[in-house]
Amino acid sequence: MLAGLKASNGDYAAVMDADLQDPPSLLPEMLKAVKEEGYDCVGTRRVTRKGEPPVRSICARLFYKFINSISDTQIVDGARDFKLMRRSVVDALLSLQEYNRFSKGLNEWVGFRTKWLEFENVERVAGETKWSFWKLFKYSLEGIVGFTTAPLSLASMLGLAFVIPFFTAIVFLMVRQLLWHNSVSGWTSMVCIIVFFCGIQLLCLGIIGQYLAKTYTEVKRRPIYIIKETSHQ
Repeated sequence: MLAGLKASNGDYAAVMDADLQDPPSLLPEMLKAVKEEGYDCVGTRRVTRKGEPPVRSICARLFYKFINSISDTQIVDGARDFKLMRRSVVDALLSLQEYNRFSKGLNEWVGFRTKWLEFENVERVAGETKWSFWKLFKYSLEGIVGFTTAPLSLASMLGLAFVIPFFTAIVFLMVRQLLWHNSVSGWTSMVCIIVFFCGIQLLCLGIIGQYLAKTYTEVKRRPIYIIKETSHQ
């Protein structure tokens, strides 16, 4: 898709599957929405997943709910890569130079005015899908890693969540040993050391994760802003 968009030079560009699972009959309506209704992009989404294995459909819905709950970039459930875009949208997508490209997320991140057309799932005319369950799983991880740093923040929260009860446990064990002296020799000190350093390690990993998250977003080199249009020549 990236190669095709780079090779395009018209005022509009469309992306669609060659196996006709994306219905070409929607193209006139898509073009009308862009030319006459003022939209910058027209996307499509499936409202049914008829023909897919039930487990795959359930996992897909769970993925959209999960990523939308942890990411600032909201991805439409059932969104397809079948889109018609103005040149400004194409140029914005081409300005994103990252190597690992989660196209559904990138299309939403650029933020142009988009109209969504719904259609029922269509069986492909020829061939079969190249997307195995494992490939879809890895692709979903690309989306999670590419559009949220929540997993890195989770390390910080876990570290803090463990440090507090760990410190409380240390105080309790020390007080119990001082008052009743009923612990096995060396047991209290050993547990206190293990508990304390486990909490510190998790907290430090969380702090490192926060800095890593900032570095990660910087090396992507996404543009800080995108101008839809300008009056300057």
